[in-house]
Amino acid sequence: MIELKQKTERVLLVGVNTSGQEETENSLQELAELVQTAGARTVGAVIQSREQVHPGTYVGKGKLVEIKDLLWERDATGIICDDELSPAQMKNLQDELDVKVMDRTLLILDIFASRASTSEGKLQVELAQLKYRQTRLRGFGTAMSRLGGGIGTRGPGEKKLETDRRLIQRRISALNRELKDVKRHREITRGQRSRSHIPVAAIVGYTNAGKSTLLNTLTDAGILAEDQLFATLDPTTRNLKLPGGQELLLTDTVGFIRKLPHHLIDAFRSTLEEAKYADFILHVVDVSNPQMDSQMYIAYETLENLGVKDKPVITVFNKQDKVREMPVIRDFRADYTVKLSAKTGEGIEELLGIMEAVLREQKVAVEALYPYDEIGKLQLIRKYGELMEEEYQEGGVFISAYVPADLYEKVRVSRQQENRMAGTSSSELYPRSDVPGGSPNNPL
Repeated sequence: MIELKQKTERVLLVGVNTSGQEETENSLQELAELVQTAGARTVGAVIQSREQVHPGTYVGKGKLVEIKDLLWERDATGIICDDELSPAQMKNLQDELDVKVMDRTLLILDIFASRASTSEGKLQVELAQLKYRQTRLRGFGTAMSRLGGGIGTRGPGEKKLETDRRLIQRRISALNRELKDVKRHREITRGQRSRSHIPVAAIVGYTNAGKSTLLNTLTDAGILAEDQLFATLDPTTRNLKLPGGQELLLTDTVGFIRKLPHHLIDAFRSTLEEAKYADFILHVVDVSNPQMDSQMYIAYETLENLGVKDKPVITVFNKQDKVREMPVIRDFRADYTVKLSAKTGEGIEELLGIMEAVLREQKVAVEALYPYDEIGKLQLIRKYGELMEEEYQEGGVFISAYVPADLYEKVRVSRQQENRMAGTSSSELYPRSDVPGGSPNNPL
């Protein structure tokens, strides 16, 4: 029996340094990790320092000769450029080098195509790929007709060489209609969550920072968590019960990365916007990564581009089990920070306490004596609030608790009962001024 094995692609990385050598080297190192994730092998890297990329061939003519020699020397099957190439640049490079030419955007799109498992994820990836390829029909040339494996061939694919822009545009329009239905479904789901008064936290951060591992540790979600870029793509929401009894929904989101293709941001906007509608943000950072600071900057920049503002942020400095000596770490943008290891569970209890504190700040602190004919309201407080004290008395049940502001009117003692018990200090149902979340200026 003859076994057929797919030949591993051997690629050469090409970058242009326009801002700083170290930044370009870090970007190429990350590109090499992306290549490994895609199943190919990096056999070399070339960096050219220029004021700006060459408009025709990305790098200069002299560097093209060097790349051509290196391709032959390393037996490489193609090159991957660290920036998104224009159709003209891609075509000119293919003509000059006579090998497969790819860019960072195509590589990331290919990884997303291989990782998408839900129907929504597949639709989003296909839309991003088609938008990318729409302007590159001529630039791809004969590469568009390849039916074999390798980077750039997964996802929707090309059924025939003569696929034209009109056919692609028709498919894009159909995908947009389907994704509008998906977005509408997400909005309905968010509305249901809002009416349930259960708070939501969005887990965000750079790819491979440990977001999925943290979700698994907190909720036993059982989702895939591997030490590689974009190990998980489709968002997952799980329920978490905090030590004080408060229920919380945790939503994992798509990982961020430098130079995240705008096609993906547009296609995944409804998914990424989960952070926009969350009550607070869990920002996961990999402390074992030497590029931690720049990754934090990119994460915040991406959140700003998505319109995520004025949200409480808990920065989780993860993977401390991988660091022998903890570096000096800080995040001036965060409201709270915590050091932990999602893998070993160290620091999880502290994180849970911080999450309770954040939720408490968003609630109204109340004290009230509930007459027995209104005792059913206590069930709402127990389910959606945080019950601090409960004492059964002759006239009813005295409670001290924190409740969501939008639930306040449903659980307050009725006006009739308030008038009946007027003059009794314990019958007040107003926010306390001596605890977080309540003040005389905000009686609700």
